[in-house]
Amino acid sequence: MQVRIYRPAKTAMQSGRSGNAKSWVLEYEPAAPKQPDNLMGWLGSDDTRSQLRIKFDSCDAAVAFAKKKGLDYQVFAENARQQKPKNYADNFRYDKLEFGRF
Repeated sequence: MQVRIYRPAKTAMQSGRSGNAKSWVLEYEPAAPKQPDNLMGWLGSDDTRSQLRIKFDSCDAAVAFAKKKGLDYQVFAENARQQKPKNYADNFRYDKLEFGRF
């Protein structure tokens, strides 16, 4: 069984580096394709392992769990955080380009 280990990105509703950004997640790869339900039209699958998301404090703990259970795992490195320096005073610059003003 194939699993992936990664650190999830923070949601748009989070500020700072809290929440999901600290934990690592182990997820099973989907084994069966999703099919629409005839009555409701919802997507579903017979594969219940695709619903599992196991959280760990570190990547090493997730890898140790995968090795212990005999799972083939793939670790995805987290993307480097790109932060643009911003200055509040730039909002009031006299040479600032303004769109919508002719």
